[in-house]
Amino acid sequence: MNYENLLLEQPAPGIFCLTVNRPKALNALNAATLAELAQAIAAVSANTAARVLLITGAGDKAFVAGADIAAMRDMTEEQALAFSQAGMSVMHALEALPVPVIGLVNGYALGGGCELALACDWVIASERAVFGQPEVNLGIPPGFGGTQRLLRRVGTARALELVTTGRQVRADEALRIGLATQVVAPDTLMECGLSAARTIAAKGPLAVRDAKRAVQQGQSLGLAEGCALETALFAAAFGTSDQREGMGAFLDKRAPQFSGR
Repeated sequence: MNYENLLLEQPAPGIFCLTVNRPKALNALNAATLAELAQAIAAVSANTAARVLLITGAGDKAFVAGADIAAMRDMTEEQALAFSQAGMSVMHALEALPVPVIGLVNGYALGGGCELALACDWVIASERAVFGQPEVNLGIPPGFGGTQRLLRRVGTARALELVTTGRQVRADEALRIGLATQVVAPDTLMECGLSAARTIAAKGPLAVRDAKRAVQQGQSLGLAEGCALETALFAAAFGTSDQREGMGAFLDKRAPQFSGR
C-alpha cells in the first residue's frame, strides 16, 4: 500500500520499519497521518511473518515534533474529541501489536511525538533526541495518552513535573529516567535498531509474542494473577513445534530454525 505521509518498508525478513514522512512539518501528526498510521499498524499486525516493528521519523531534526498545531487551532470541542480519540486509537493499536515495537527517536519527540515513543515497547534514542509533553504551553493537556503512559514509564512525580512544566528532556536525562533504554550516535541509530531487531527475529516468534503479552498484561494484574498468566503461557508453549525445535537445537548444539508454529 502507498502512503502519503508514511513509509512502510521491510529492510530484512520479518523486520518492518515505519517512518513518519512529513519532514517539512517536522513529521507532525495530523488527522490524515493518524489515519495512515492506523492502516500501517493494522497491516503489520495482520502479517504473520512480522517479527519486529521499528518506528522513526524522516529527516534529522524530528522523530515527531508533535501534533499539527495549525490543524488544531480552530477545532471545536467535538472536533478535538474526535482527534484525541483517533490519536488514542493509534497508540493503543501500536501498544497492542503482538510483536515488539522499538522507537528510534532521531530528534524532537514532543507532544504527540513523545506519546508515540511512549506507545513503543522501548526506545533507542539518538544523542540529538529531545522528549517532552509541552501541551500546557498551548493551554491544553496531553491528548494521546501522554499523562498515562508517562507515569507508567517514569513514575507519578516525574510525570507530573514534566506535563505541568512542559520541560524538555534531552537524551542523557531520558536514559537516566527511563524514557530511553539506550542512547547512540545519530549516524548509528538505524543500525542499532536493526541489530536489536535481527536479534529478536532470530528467536522463537511465538515465545517472543507470549513474553510481550505476559509483560504487558501483567502490568494491570496482581502478582499472583500475573504469575498464573505466565504459567499458562509457559505450559501452552510445550504444544508448539517451536518448543521442540528450540530445545532440540540446543541439545544438538546447532542454530534453531523456528517456524512460528
